[in-house]
Amino acid sequence: MEYLRTLKPIFTVTQHWPPLSRIQARYCSKLASAVDTVREKKKTVDKFKSRLSSGPSFQDFIKGLPANRSRAADEEPSEKHDYLSEGLLMGNSRKVYFETYGCQMNVNDTEIAWSILQKKGYQRTAHLSEADVVLLVTCSVREKAEQTIWNRLQQLTAMKRKRLKTHTPMKIGILGCMAERLKMELLAREKLVDVLAGPDAYRDLPRLLAVADGGQQVCNVLLSLEETYADVMPVHHAPRGHSAFVSIMRGCDNMCSYCIVPFTRGRERSRPVCSILEEVRMLSDQGVKEVTLLGQNVNSYRDMSEEQFFGSDATKLSRGFKTIYQTKRGGLRFSDLLDQVSRIDPDVRIRFTSPHPKDFPDEVLHLIAERRNICKQIHLPAQSGSSRVLKAMRRGYTREAYLDLVRNIKQIIPDVSLSSDFISGFCGETEDDHQQTLSLIREVGYNVGFLFAYSMRKKTHAFHRLQDDIPVEVKQRRLEECITVFREEAERVNAALIGSTQLVLVEGESKRSAEDLCGRTDGNMKVIFPKEDVHVQPTAFSTVPISAGDYVLVKILSANSQSLRGRALSLNSLRAREVHCRTPPEDQPDEHVVQTQP
Repeated sequence: MEYLRTLKPIFTVTQHWPPLSRIQARYCSKLASAVDTVREKKKTVDKFKSRLSSGPSFQDFIKGLPANRSRAADEEPSEKHDYLSEGLLMGNSRKVYFETYGCQMNVNDTEIAWSILQKKGYQRTAHLSEADVVLLVTCSVREKAEQTIWNRLQQLTAMKRKRLKTHTPMKIGILGCMAERLKMELLAREKLVDVLAGPDAYRDLPRLLAVADGGQQVCNVLLSLEETYADVMPVHHAPRGHSAFVSIMRGCDNMCSYCIVPFTRGRERSRPVCSILEEVRMLSDQGVKEVTLLGQNVNSYRDMSEEQFFGSDATKLSRGFKTIYQTKRGGLRFSDLLDQVSRIDPDVRIRFTSPHPKDFPDEVLHLIAERRNICKQIHLPAQSGSSRVLKAMRRGYTREAYLDLVRNIKQIIPDVSLSSDFISGFCGETEDDHQQTLSLIREVGYNVGFLFAYSMRKKTHAFHRLQDDIPVEVKQRRLEECITVFREEAERVNAALIGSTQLVLVEGESKRSAEDLCGRTDGNMKVIFPKEDVHVQPTAFSTVPISAGDYVLVKILSANSQSLRGRALSLNSLRAREVHCRTPPEDQPDEHVVQTQP
């Protein structure tokens, strides 16, 4: 008990609770403080939300589009860069030298890029030694095309190093498909390049060059779903001004397994028809006599720029052809555009390239047959004569469907001239596949062809899924055999024109002789003839010299696989062609004029 009594004071200590109450009070104080903190945070968030709602909208962060306002279709986009003064974007008479490689689209891209730079005060020079800026418009379709650019870059870099000692440093830029495909590799490899601009970044060239002037390498290779340069009027540099290219669409959706174009040019988008018609009218007023409509898949043109073009009508394809993508609906189609373009000036020839065989419905073919100024020449890329290889290429047709299309074309357009593309040695191609290609060339009868050995490209379907298993020597041998057969057939087709009279658009002097002129027929065949004065009309006595841009009737006297030779008879025109064809001069009773219209 005593022991227990002695312990009692110890237990009584627990009765001194004030300290505990003070501790508890402190705990309550912290809780209140936390609640106050949450309230302050909520006030801050509410205040931020209020400021955010009254601040800039998404539209403010879109280039050239102020808040609550959309840019009109015909309004030129803003190209203002707040961190660069307008003075830095100006060319200040610096001289630009262009070199263009590859397809006609690259020629047109050169004209677009020059139009943009010209507005900023740059000057163009035809002499490399004078250039402050050298821009190479490049191609990536085949490895050989890219190697050509690499070799050229080495030459330009050597020139650039020499210029450092005496002049303002020369800037080197890569434009187009190679810039898009290789991107940073071009900037990193031996520091050869100052500026990279992909096919959809030409508007940005003034800024890129301004930044490059500060000693930095710069790059813009962003692809666009909308860019068509519809508001940029190209500065045309066609030889002697008699012909011009007009871009009507960009990109490709076909995704053929061998092709790099969808990855360097992006998705299909079509230029508004009003913009195209305006450019063609301008060219006609300037005296241009031939316009070639351009596109990676030109006859898949589909303008959706105006509400009136919307609709549910499915796109018509050639019979027996299909696509890997869903059927597209609505839009103003290629036949509609071709109809409107051909009506602008009956004396301007209309061509188009490069088409896909799938996009030749009958209405397009009938329009070509009916219009005197739409050339009776169709490029019909086959790529192979084997259905098995065509399937591996993802072309969307068989050999039989292609031949059915050829027969349909020849029935609707009897005097048509056909050209084509072929690839030798594609992945898995057997000797039998190759022989089928040779037989297709013989059966169709082309007069112009573009033939190449297969060159695998990174990013393509073939690169990821197929094996490039044909030896180089086999590819080359098959290519040579295709070329031999092609030339034999082309010579046969061209020989059938001997004795006929062709309407030729004169291009100028022949490259081989200043005594000869050269031009092209409606079927796009080169014709060479002596430089002689001709009659103004077949029945007239007075004669005049022939100039570039003239239409001339030429009697064909000989032919080979590459060209025709003849003698000029008289000046003519597309409007008058039918009359003169039906009423030949009395001293030429045996002439048979091809490509007359009923």
